[in-house]
Amino acid sequence: MQKIIETIVSIPAIYRTIFLLVCSNCFMTFAWYGHLKNMASKPWWLAAIVSWGIALFEYLLQVPANPFSVFFMGEKFRLDFIWAALCLCGAVFFIFRK
Repeated sequence: MQKIIETIVSIPAIYRTIFLLVCSNCFMTFAWYGHLKNMASKPWWLAAIVSWGIALFEYLLQVPANPFSVFFMGEKFRLDFIWAALCLCGAVFFIFRK
């Protein structure tokens, strides 16, 4: 296990970041679209639980990749990120309200 960790740490950060984001995207695509085909006949709440369960792995891969933009590219955290997140939440509200 120590050898695996040393090998992973020795890979340049940019390649680790790219790998993590690609894997994250694969999990996200399956989490949000794969269940539509595979769970079409199941109750919606079961499909939602499975989808969020798969998405958990996407987040676990995505979050370590995010410091790349802060530490390597020097991106500063801005309030615009919070406003954008609130707009996304608002969009979800308006799409799903009755």
